Formats: sequence, structure tokens, C-alpha cells
Amino acid sequence: MSTTAPAGGPARPDSPAPQRKSVIGTRALMAAGFLLPALVLLGALVVYPIGYSVHRSFFDRSGEAFAGFDNYVEIFTDESIFTAVKNNAIWVVVAPAVATVLGLIFAVLTERVRWGTAFKLIIFMPMAISMLASGIIFRLVYEQDPDRGVANAVWVGVHDTFAESSVFPRARPLPVHPLRAGGGGSFVTKEPVSAGTPVLLPLVGVAPAVMPEDARPAKALTSASDGKIEGTAWLDFTRGGGGKPNVVDGTELGLKGLKVEAVKDGKVVASARAGADGTFALPAAAEGAQLRLPAENFREPYNGVDWLGPSLVTPAIIGSYVWMWAGFAMVLIAAGLASVPRELLEAARMDGANEWQVFRRITVPLLAPVLGVVLVTLMINVLKIFDLVYIIAPGSSQDDANVLALQLYRSSFGTDSHLGLGSAIAVLLLLLVLPVMFVNIRRMRRESRR
Repeated sequence: MSTTAPAGGPARPDSPAPQRKSVIGTRALMAAGFLLPALVLLGALVVYPIGYSVHRSFFDRSGEAFAGFDNYVEIFTDESIFTAVKNNAIWVVVAPAVATVLGLIFAVLTERVRWGTAFKLIIFMPMAISMLASGIIFRLVYEQDPDRGVANAVWVGVHDTFAESSVFPRARPLPVHPLRAGGGGSFVTKEPVSAGTPVLLPLVGVAPAVMPEDARPAKALTSASDGKIEGTAWLDFTRGGGGKPNVVDGTELGLKGLKVEAVKDGKVVASARAGADGTFALPAAAEGAQLRLPAENFREPYNGVDWLGPSLVTPAIIGSYVWMWAGFAMVLIAAGLASVPRELLEAARMDGANEWQVFRRITVPLLAPVLGVVLVTLMINVLKIFDLVYIIAPGSSQDDANVLALQLYRSSFGTDSHLGLGSAIAVLLLLLVLPVMFVNIRRMRRESRR
């Protein structure tokens, strides 16, 4: 404390400076008043439900008898619930990793693309769609019918490019026809063929509407060239009736492209394909052979992949999730990439590093914190996945695609509801999320200290 001496008088001490008061210290009551509604809501919507779920998980279906850990034991002994646990493990390992890797690739590549902003917009756009809408979209994408499902339309198109299916998948002979089953889906003539005698190969079971467009009326041969085996393969069916079996009528069409093989002693000695009018010719080597219509003539059309079948339903749903969330990962990683010092990248290139080495040794390590944020966020998100599985997986394979959140719904609100078991599943989900949240909080605290 200092003193001042006024002119002509004794010195007197300065008046003390006014002491500042802490806003929180002096207004604790006001702060508590602002926090109280949030604390009440937090307790009512978070703390109480968690406590009640833990308590209810130790009771039986009725909620009256204490069951101990029986509900938790059932989670790992019931086959359908344990399938949900295994599927959740697959989701946690695969979906966040794939979405993060794709987001990293998109973020790095779009920096070098002229239309990078437009590309980012397209990739991020699925985030604007709800899980419900995305589930409906991919339920249609994964339709088994190639005429409706985009995935199978593409798959069938690629397959048929290399292995075209037959146009006569359901063709077959009648008992009165000179053909019989030859094994493996093929048909053979009942008797060996001889040169000079026309061979008749009639079939039925092909709708005239699906016959080749350039098929012409079948041509009946009255005689065959010497030394050759000639004949006619045709659809022995007359619209409106009136035709006779084993007789080529004027309106019946030839089976264009039908493959005919001459077989002797189990070996194919000659082969030919029927023309637009159904006629075919084999060389003299076919004399005395039996003619065979191989199974490739009657191969069923390829119908694509059963994406929503038991073996592929989980990867298919994960694919739809990645489609939605890869854009989210890309945006966060792109924001982190914008803060990477460009001098380090240029210095590495000047030292002789190629682009892959710059990416692996400079870019990725500098983006490690951002990648950690994205990965942890997606891991927490997939632990709660419910909508996509519930909507995309059909009833026949929903057990194979089951996850814990879906099983929680089924156990708690299904036709055979068991609230004790549902509460145990909810507690298990909480225990699975807590370690991930703990790691995320520690990382955030480390970042705040820097």
C-alpha cells in the first residue's frame, strides 16, 4: 500500500482498489439455475434409462423373478443372438475401415482433379439421404431379377459377355419324338443316323415369343446329300393347334443356333449348328453315330448373384453403408488435408520421393489424428446400426444379417418379447461403446493440451 502526502498536511494511505469478483464465484446460484434443466433432462433421458436397463437385465421375462446373469448367458448361447454378436464384430472391423480408406483416397485424389469440388459434392450427397430411404434404394438395387435390380443387371451383362446363355433353356423332346435324355441335361437320338436319310430333331417347350428374331420357318428335307448327315431341328409346335408331331408344318420355326454333335464310342466326331431354318449338315465322319444335343443348348439364363441370400447379405448391407458414409469421411479428411504444410510435401519430392512415398510417409502420418477421429466416429456409429439391416435384409435372411441393435428391437418389442433379454443386449451395447468413447475422450484431451 502506498502513501501520498498532500501539500501542507500529513501523509495518508491510498484508498484500496476495488477487488474483481469471479462471475462463477459470485453467481453460482445463477449458473446452477441454467444447468439444472439440462441436468434434469440428462438424468431423465440418459441416466435413469441406463440404470433401469441394468436393473431389468437381471430379471426374467415377467420382471418379477431375479434371473441373475441368465440373460447375459443367453446372449452367447442362443444361436440367433450370437450371430448378431458376430455380425456386429464384422461391422466394427470392416465398415469403418473401408469407409475411412475410401474417404482418404477420395480426399487425396480430388486435390488433383480439376472438378474436385463437384466430385466431392457427388460423393457427399448420399449423406443427405436418410437411412430409411437408403435402405429402400438398396433393397431395389439388390433385387434378384436383373430387370429390376441394378447390381444384377450389371453382373448379368458382364457374365453374358463371356458366357452367353442359351435361347432354348426349357426346350425338351416329347416321348413320341426320336430323342431321349442323354444325361447331364443333354438329349440324344434313339437310333444311330445314316447318310442319305434326313434326321428330324423336333423339340417343344420354347415360347414362340422368345424365339430368335431372325428364325425362319423350318425347312423339311426330303433327301440328304450322299456322304453327309443332314437334318432339321425345329420347334414342333403350331400356334392354334392342328400340327402333327414329328412333321415340319409350314408355320413352325427352326431352332437357329442349336448345337448338334455326332458321338461315337463316347467321343464327339463332328458338330454343327442349325441355321435360321433349322437345317444342319455333318460330314461323313458322323455316319453311324448318334446325334446329341448338348446341355449347353438348354442352359438356364444366368440370373445373377443372390445378394440378399444368407452368405452375401451382410457384405451387401455393409456396401450400402459405405456408400453413405464414405462422403462423410472424405469431407473430414479433406479438411485435415488442407492444414498439412505443403512445404513438407514439396521438400520430400525435391529429395526424390515419388508420390506413393510422399503419401505413405508424409501425408498419412500427418493425417493420423483426423483418421483416428473418423475411424472412432464410424465405429460408434456402426455399433448402433439398425435401419439398413431391418429394411434391406428380407425375412428369409434377416437372421443371417442380424445385428445387436436389431436383436434388441426384436427381443424387446417382437411377438415373443423378453424385456430382460432386451435390457441385457442394451447393456452389452453400452459396454461395447464405452471403450471406444473412452479412447476418443483421451485423444481429445491430448489434442486440447497441445
